Amino acid sequence: MAERGAIASGWTARLAGALLCLGVAAVHVVDQGGVPGSKTPRYIAVLYYALEIAAVVTAVLLVVGIVRLGWFLALGVGIGPIVGYVLSRGPGLPDYRSDIGNWAEPLGLFSLVIEGLLVVLSATCFLRRPRTDALHPGS
Repeated sequence: MAERGAIASGWTARLAGALLCLGVAAVHVVDQGGVPGSKTPRYIAVLYYALEIAAVVTAVLLVVGIVRLGWFLALGVGIGPIVGYVLSRGPGLPDYRSDIGNWAEPLGLFSLVIEGLLVVLSATCFLRRPRTDALHPGS
């Protein structure tokens, strides 16, 4: 019975992680003005696309049970945009200065909440997972 509870909590965490990843992708699609979006300079748009694709792939990995890699990638999906937020609002990025000092943008703050929750969840699950996921992919 304890094993059944562990499997259920593992599935619950994976589902929550997948939904948070999809939330990160959705926020960035909205922020860029849809798909293909209108973010400039071009490298910012490419970074948004890469994040959105990584978030969807990570969500799929977590749902299908590729857990260790999924949690590792989820850390990046959460940490990457947090770093981008700080850099774009703080010192600014090359050819991208429009967000400097814009710390209280509602969509940005909402994104930080989702990303922060994802980082906490993925770090917790990644660090507590045994390295034998290849032997037990659904756990």
